[in-house]
This record gives sequence, C-alpha cells and structure tokens, in this order.
Amino acid sequence: MLFRRTVLKTALAAGACVVSFSFAQAADALKVGILIPGSKSDKGWMESSYDGLVAAEKKYGDKIKVQMIENINYADMDQALTNLASKNDLVIGVGGQTQGSVYKIAKRFPKVKFSIVGGNDGESAPNVAGYDVRQAEIAYVAGAAAAMLSKTGAVSYVGGLEIPSIVNAGKEFGKGARAINANIKYFENYTGDFDDVAKAKEATLAAIAQGADVHYHILNLGLRGLEQAAKEKGTHIIGSYTDRCGTDPLYVAYSITGTGYQVQYAIDQAVAGTWQPGYKEFGLKMGPQASSMVICNATPEQKAKLDAIMKDLLDGKITTLKG
Repeated sequence: MLFRRTVLKTALAAGACVVSFSFAQAADALKVGILIPGSKSDKGWMESSYDGLVAAEKKYGDKIKVQMIENINYADMDQALTNLASKNDLVIGVGGQTQGSVYKIAKRFPKVKFSIVGGNDGESAPNVAGYDVRQAEIAYVAGAAAAMLSKTGAVSYVGGLEIPSIVNAGKEFGKGARAINANIKYFENYTGDFDDVAKAKEATLAAIAQGADVHYHILNLGLRGLEQAAKEKGTHIIGSYTDRCGTDPLYVAYSITGTGYQVQYAIDQAVAGTWQPGYKEFGLKMGPQASSMVICNATPEQKAKLDAIMKDLLDGKITTLKG
C-alpha cells in the first residue's frame, strides 16, 4: 500500500495531517474520507477505528480510495470535514465529538454520505448515519469483570470529557462492579480532556491511594497517564475497544467496543449500495465484533459469569443507561 503524507498548511491545527492512500484505482472506486481527531496509535477509540479502516482497505483494495485527516483541534473540525466532504462520497467522523460538526457540514454537501462512529440519538439528517457503540452497556460488564479481578475490593474509572455518554458509562461500570460485590469501593473521575496524560495519571493515583487496584477508562492519549500510574503502583487496567490480551501485563481484561467494526460497517454499506441514514444501535445485539468482554486468562467460572451477564443484558433482564 503506497501512501503520501502532507501536512495541512491551512487553518488546521499544527500537527494535523492528511493521508491519502493511493492505489491503481478502478474508475468507480468509492471515495472515503475519514476524520480521526486524535492519534491513530492511542491504544483506544482512535486506534481501533483506524484498524477498522485498514481492514476495509485490505478487503476492498482498489474498490475504495481513502483520504484521512488525523490529530486536529476541535476548533478545526468544521474545516477538516469540509475538506473531506468536497472530495469524497462517504465521510466518516470518528468519535461523538465530531457529531456537531458533521451535522453542520452535511447540510452543505447533501449528496455526500456521512457516518458518525459513536453517534448519539437526537439529531437527524437525510445524509447522516449515527452509530451508537453503547459504551454504557459494555461498561456494566467491565465493572463486573473488575470486581471479579480486584484483590483489594476497590476499582476505579477515569473518563475524559464529562458528557452524558462518558458519565453514563462510568455509572454503569460502578453498577456492574456492585452487582458482583455489593460492598466494593468505586472511584470515578473525569479529566475534562481525553488526551491529557498528566490529569489521567493524577486521577488514577488518587484512586490507587484509596485502595483501587483495577482501573477502567474512556480516554484516548490520556491512557498513557493511567498506564504510568498503574505501572508505578503495581495495579492493573481493563482496556477498551479491542482485545489485546497477552500484549501487555498491565492489562488483565478488555471490553470490546467495536469502533473499527463501525468504520468497516459504514464502508461495507456504501460499497454495497445499502447505506442508510439515521440512528443505529450497535452494542451486544450486533455480535462480538461490535461489543463483548474478555478477561485475559479467565477461569471457567469467570467466563461463565460474564457470558450470563451479557445474555441478561441482551434479554433485557439488565438494563443500562444510554451511551
């Protein structure tokens, strides 16, 4: 796969870049633009989404042509999406933080399809699809896993922006933990920024000081701070988005929140000509690629308990907040 990287020399934030993946193109290749606001190597939401893009490229080859913009400030999102919409048939915004700009720019490009990975219910447009990953649902299962794994009877959660979807995930994580151990101690913190390493480390150290030994998160690059704190104090992390068991001893479990699956879904639908606008829930009901939970080196009892919890969620015996 040949590509060229050029730094935007416009009002986009310093460090933002556009990547065009160039192949011997079929004449009718689907042109796909994707906005990844953070780093595609953040071990989180952005990286998982990028992995989905790479998988789609391998699947379709010269049937698609991809333009990617990554690492931009919120203030530059409108311009980045305008850039993508002016050159592509399908534009994908990665993260709920792109939603406001997507709906704004979509009005100016009615013939372009827009998909939001992590889109929330509430807004609608004839050319926008919002895909809800249902983070709160799988956070409940992650909380149960954390309670099973904790040796101190205390767990913690660090979120980035204190917005409804992130707060709801934190609340459900706590509820899931208490479903396993009614007396568990639960510490919940928000840094105000998905990428602030120092604040994430500070929040995690504060929870560790109160006994927490298993940590969960919804962070992007801020995860580096959580990792630093856990490594220094000998505690452990439940990772988000992708199962990477065996790659890092800090991580004892992973919640699978298939942002990469949603990227592939948007491209699959556009290639097949079946793309539809509107709000769509993913979560557990869309299968293990979309949402699941895995404890690394789980005992049969732990796996059976997690499977039972996920079945109860699917059957409606357990209900969770939106997000």
